[in-house]
Amino acid sequence: MKTQKLTVLEKVGFGSGDTAVNLVISSMFLIVAYFYTDIFGLKPSHMGILFLVARLVDAFTDPLMGMITDKVDTRWGRYRPYFLFLSVPFGLSIFLMFTTPDWSYNAKLVWAYATYILVTVMFTSVTIPYISLIGVLTADPKERLSANGYRLFLAKVAAFLVTIIVPIMAEAWGDGDLAVGYQASMGLMGILGTLLFLFCFFTTTERVKHEVQDKTFGEQLKILLKNDQWLVLCAVCFTGTLGYVIRSSVAAYYAKYYLGADAKMLSAFMTTGVTGALLAMIASTWITKRYCKIQLFRWTQLAVGVLSVIMFFAVQPGDIWLAFILYFLISFVVDLHAPVFWSAIAESVDYGQAKTGKRVSGLAFGGISFFQKAGMGAAGFIVGLLLTYFNYEANVEQSAFTLTGIALMLSVIPGLFHAIMGGLMFKYKITDKFYEEMKRDSLADSALAEADPNIS
Repeated sequence: MKTQKLTVLEKVGFGSGDTAVNLVISSMFLIVAYFYTDIFGLKPSHMGILFLVARLVDAFTDPLMGMITDKVDTRWGRYRPYFLFLSVPFGLSIFLMFTTPDWSYNAKLVWAYATYILVTVMFTSVTIPYISLIGVLTADPKERLSANGYRLFLAKVAAFLVTIIVPIMAEAWGDGDLAVGYQASMGLMGILGTLLFLFCFFTTTERVKHEVQDKTFGEQLKILLKNDQWLVLCAVCFTGTLGYVIRSSVAAYYAKYYLGADAKMLSAFMTTGVTGALLAMIASTWITKRYCKIQLFRWTQLAVGVLSVIMFFAVQPGDIWLAFILYFLISFVVDLHAPVFWSAIAESVDYGQAKTGKRVSGLAFGGISFFQKAGMGAAGFIVGLLLTYFNYEANVEQSAFTLTGIALMLSVIPGLFHAIMGGLMFKYKITDKFYEEMKRDSLADSALAEADPNIS
């Protein structure tokens, strides 16, 4: 029998996959809106529609990829082979998305659609298997939580690379042409993403084997919709992603226009947020050893709402130090929930199996990924609409009305979504105690069934 204890190397290898994933996620959260409006040259409204259309593609590809991972098993496992065979196309798609052709506006818009949707499809193809992997690495919930701690810590390394290295490298390598600079720097991130997925493949092992139900999409969806705790996590994921992406997307605008930052200060401001999130990964692992992880999730998100309101009223244009401090605090508190959320998904799948007697794993993870990306798309659309409403124009001095709008988009508006997210988690009941009791009951039922086959 394989041990459920994970080695440090395997946890690091598992985490390296999320570093690769977050080279895309972080660019989408932190710089892609700024890149499309201020460097690529898209109108904010067109950018917002692009983000929304891409999510319509996800409505088909996410469930499809989830079902593929349920049906296809190989000698390398059910999830790991995608890291081996799709890592190169994944890296190439990142390079193409940040390529700015010297074409007419309409032709560039078509290019933006094609390359952004390509990244979306490649992202789905590796991310659905990746987020499903934690369910087969180990059956131990403590080890899952620990592995997710490594994973989310290393994910923030990717965010560091995007926020620190990319803007500065783009300016240095572009030699006056930021479009060329971003193409080169994000091309390097694409190569790194490819290598990290290969490292994840070679250092992890799928040691847990689940019997997958051979059912149609409709049958699996019907079973999944009976899983009330998974539905809570879907709502939590969508709402939290709205808040996270709106805040992250506007951070560059806030630094540049509200605080009057140059390229280095812009990089420093975004890095401050990533630093807070990185420290949150460490703190969360320590706190959840001593305090209920679900209570931590609930109250931290409510606290983000309060801190966001404070930041809006306390920070005025040019208040650099106060802005940095409050942005750090918000970024720290908001990400204390992250390791809890990703371990909760695997536990909600086990809960669904215990409740219905049927396991739906791939579609469950695919569904969560869809709601995350639906939140990203809706947030991107909202950012585009709000920038248009607040009369934003790229690379000009902004009016007081526009600056107020940018400040709201960094603080109060995303803070409201996080407060709703915290409220939704009061409907989630799978604590560590609940999960252990559920596992004991399931084992007892299995033993009883083996002892008396007539018991159904």
